[in-house]
Amino acid sequence: MPGVMFRTDVERETGLSWERWVKLLEENCGPAPTYDQLAEYLQERGVGPEWVPIIADMYGERLGRKPVGQTMDVGFNVGIRRTAAIPKEEAWHHLVSPSGLKLWIGDVEPFPLQVGSVFQSKDGVSGKLGVVKPYEKLRMSWRRREWDNPSTLQITLLATKTGKTTFAFHQEKLEDVYMRYVIKRHWEKVVDRLIETAVRHIR
Repeated sequence: MPGVMFRTDVERETGLSWERWVKLLEENCGPAPTYDQLAEYLQERGVGPEWVPIIADMYGERLGRKPVGQTMDVGFNVGIRRTAAIPKEEAWHHLVSPSGLKLWIGDVEPFPLQVGSVFQSKDGVSGKLGVVKPYEKLRMSWRRREWDNPSTLQITLLATKTGKTTFAFHQEKLEDVYMRYVIKRHWEKVVDRLIETAVRHIR
């Protein structure tokens, strides 16, 4: 079911409410349109490339189609992986340093890196650590201020055979298809920035 954030953003970005889009798609695309048919119609209506797949996927879910990234157990989830020429130990130290924490939590007061520790940034991101395996994994609840329910975030560092490190961010229990898109773009930027600053730090 479309969340509040999606309903607000789709109307702001396209000029039409979600209910209006549903009516237009029903009237112009038939009872069982393919993804390509939906995308073509949306493009004809002047919808930009960022919003075409979002609206098409949200409407496909309304028709009973299972979107990419949806599971029975954890709802909508997304994973991001990036590999960099950084030793695993250096990657970990940067991840949990004040400058690293600021990238994936926000402006946050120092907190113990142990199970049960809670955090809340000035930007409104809050959570609680559930798993802490130094140099390997963090798992926690992770929630933005505007969310009704927390998600689950897992950050894993994987050493490669060539001495590089893969940063793996995986988030579960997201609200809907749209939030999956939003969070995917968010973590892509965050991980790229983490790697960029980590590489600069060790040089």
